Amino acid sequence: MAKILVEIYKPFERFWHWMQALLIFFLAFTGFEIHGFYTFFGFENAVDYHNIAAYMLIILILFAIFWHFATGEWKQYIPTLSNIKAQLDYYLFGIFKNAPHPTKKTALSKLNPLQKLTYFGLKILVIPVVVTTGLLYMFYRYPTKYGVRSLNIDSLETIAILHTIGAFLLLAFIIAHLYLITTGDTVSSNLKAMLTGKEEIDDDE
Repeated sequence: MAKILVEIYKPFERFWHWMQALLIFFLAFTGFEIHGFYTFFGFENAVDYHNIAAYMLIILILFAIFWHFATGEWKQYIPTLSNIKAQLDYYLFGIFKNAPHPTKKTALSKLNPLQKLTYFGLKILVIPVVVTTGLLYMFYRYPTKYGVRSLNIDSLETIAILHTIGAFLLLAFIIAHLYLITTGDTVSSNLKAMLTGKEEIDDDE
């Protein structure tokens, strides 16, 4: 079947993707230092840089939410159970036998069923948990100008555990994502598509 070059990823989508990746990697790097795994920036600087990167990520998330709803791209993430078994079988077995991909990528349907389910879980569960617990961590017993403790939480333990669990889930996703980007038509085709926005897809017409 003939292939055609189509713009799959819009400019803002690519900017959001790469900036989000950069911020998450930086947050992970500073987060591990805060937990004492190594010393690079120094503890106090690591905390400050971690907080700044967190604010930048929140701003990016807000812009991304607006963009997704303004353009209708949010529909890409609606999960479906259709073909999910076939997609899972492909990743577990078919890909090693050069089997054909069970779903076709188009500009209107960029994600396969397993990707939709994964990204949906990230967007409604993992990222909100990481952001919310991070903010609670930063504003724990934060004094207002009237001397009132606005977030007088008894203990940070539960917040810290949830934040760490969410962060490790996000890190696990990134590791899996780095592997899965090599599973396109060629090892570099998915990476190239996210850099240029364009990808070769089957010309059904």
